[in-house]
Amino acid sequence: MTFHRMKDLRDDRDWTQQDVADRLSVSRRAYGAYETGERTVPVNVVITLAKIYNVSTDYILGLTDERKPYPRAKR
Repeated sequence: MTFHRMKDLRDDRDWTQQDVADRLSVSRRAYGAYETGERTVPVNVVITLAKIYNVSTDYILGLTDERKPYPRAKR
């Protein structure tokens, strides 16, 4: 996973780690560990980050350079 993307997305919004941690309902320390790669980022956190930043999970995971999210699945 390319953790720098999480930091870049956060920096693009001028948010602190605490700002993102609050949105994820995790501690700042836990979020900081996700951002630096010290802790594995849970799937639900990746999904929530994608929704917050309006990017694809593949972009956050470093699988594509395309930021645009995929169309939502029909239910």
